[in-house]
Amino acid sequence: QVQLVESGGGSVQAGGSLRLSCKASGASNLYMAWFRQAPGREREGVAAIHSDGTKRYEDSVKGQFRLSKDNAENTLYLQMNSLKPEDTAMYYCAAALRGHYVPSLAPYDYSYWGQGTQVTVSS
Repeated sequence: QVQLVESGGGSVQAGGSLRLSCKASGASNLYMAWFRQAPGREREGVAAIHSDGTKRYEDSVKGQFRLSKDNAENTLYLQMNSLKPEDTAMYYCAAALRGHYVPSLAPYDYSYWGQGTQVTVSS
């Protein structure tokens, strides 16, 4: 029903920037989010957005990452600035048909996932 296609990952030097993109199809008014998972760590929510545009960020990336949504193109973006080696991870786009009172950063609240895109930050 819902398909998510990601792009924008790659390798960058510490202090650099990347912009991840997630193109959604098959449904509208989606609740969407970005997650990341590094080796040896559990998947963590990075940023989430409600259908009405309300945003939520994980504390460690506030002021560093910026989430945006192009509703006409049904595309979610994650602008990542001042990247650090600890930002290295596989980044996943996720979507759900229903949300909660606030945007969720819990992976079990999302039913649809992209393939993941690797972000590697060198020191």
